[in-house]
Amino acid sequence: VLQKWVNREISNFDYLIQLNTMAGRTYNDLAQYPVFPWILRDYTSEELDLNNPAVFRDLSKPIGVVNEKNAKTVREKYENFEDPLGMIDKFHYGTHYSNAAGVMHYLIRVEPFTTLHIQLQSGRFDCADRQFHSIPATWQALMDNPNDVKELIPEFFYFPEFLENQNGFNLGQLQMSKEVVNNVVLPKWAHSPEDFIYKHRKALESEYVSAHLHEWIDLIFGYKQRGPAAVEALNVFYYCTYEGAVDLDALTDEKERKALEGMINNFGQTPCQL
Repeated sequence: VLQKWVNREISNFDYLIQLNTMAGRTYNDLAQYPVFPWILRDYTSEELDLNNPAVFRDLSKPIGVVNEKNAKTVREKYENFEDPLGMIDKFHYGTHYSNAAGVMHYLIRVEPFTTLHIQLQSGRFDCADRQFHSIPATWQALMDNPNDVKELIPEFFYFPEFLENQNGFNLGQLQMSKEVVNNVVLPKWAHSPEDFIYKHRKALESEYVSAHLHEWIDLIFGYKQRGPAAVEALNVFYYCTYEGAVDLDALTDEKERKALEGMINNFGQTPCQL
C-alpha cells in the first residue's frame, strides 16, 4: 500500500482508509472509528486558494498545538503532572482526537447517530451550544482551546448529507445569538454542502497535502505515536488510550474492570502502531 501511495497509484483518501483499517479502525465501532486529519485552516476567505500553502494546517503538529500559543500550556501540563500513586504516566492531553462521542457529535443529523447521541445524553439532545453547528466555529474552538483535540472523520471528504438537517431535528438555539441550530454553517468559500465536500476532497488530494501527509501519519499511526518521539512532538495521551497499556484480563476485581472498560470505550483509543 505504501509503495502504491508513493507511486501515486492510490489517492490520499484511499491510503488513509487503508492505514485506518490496518490499525484496527472500523466503521463498525464508534470507539475505534476511522480518523482523518483537519487539513485546512482557512475557513473564512471568500475563495479557497489551494496553491497557497498558508491555507493548510501544519500536518507535522498534533491538532492541540497547531496554534503555537497552546504549545506552552500543553508542555507545562506534561512537565508538572505527578500521579501520587505512580500509576498514571505523564500526558499532554486528557482527551482524545477520536472517540465515540466525537463521532456522534459530527454525525448528529444522520441516523443511527442521532439516536445514539440522544441515548448518550440521557434521552435528549445536548444543549445547542455544544452541538456541531458550524465548521468555521469548530475550527476556531480548536485553535482557542488546547483541551479540544478532535480530528475529523472520513465523512468530511465524501458525505455532504451529514451537513444538512434533512430530518428536521429540533437541535435548539444558541444562547448568545439565539440562532437556531439547523444545517451546519459552512466556510464562506463553500456554496453548498456538495461544494464543501468537493473542495475539501480536492484539498486532501492537493500537492501540499500529498507532500506533508506522512508527517500526520507519523503522529497517529507511526513512530511519533509513543515513546520519546511522542513526548518531543507534544503527542502523549492519557495512558488508557494506548493498546496494551492495561491488561484487563489481569484485573480480578469485576467492578474495576468494568470501570476501565467503560473508560477505554468512551475515552478514545489510539490506533495500533503500524
